[in-house]
Amino acid sequence: QEQLVESGGGQVQPGGSLRLSCVASLSTFENFPIAWFRQAPGQEREGVSCISQSGLTQNYARFVKDRFTITSDNAKNTVYLQMNSLKPEDTAVYYCATGRNLCANNWRLYTYRGQGTQVTVSS
Repeated sequence: QEQLVESGGGQVQPGGSLRLSCVASLSTFENFPIAWFRQAPGQEREGVSCISQSGLTQNYARFVKDRFTITSDNAKNTVYLQMNSLKPEDTAVYYCATGRNLCANNWRLYTYRGQGTQVTVSS
């Protein structure tokens, strides 16, 4: 059973930055892409970004492109989501997910999901 652990959330002012981390097992990094999703209160969970198992391919939702960057550090079994120029509408619980061979925009298609980390953007 894969266990994903997210961290790095917090409260930040608009325009600020945060870096989220998602730690998984070595076998996960070698075999599966890892994705980030987010869910704001009363809204559906939506895809944010995904990185391939090689780390060479990344994709982003249109609403975070050019502000967020996803990277992986295989030596630490960790995927990062660097979030810059944060906006109040980025406020949500952020989750990482893995366990399928290709990135997908539907979180239900992933076998393993973390417990989430809260990101709050407000002044």
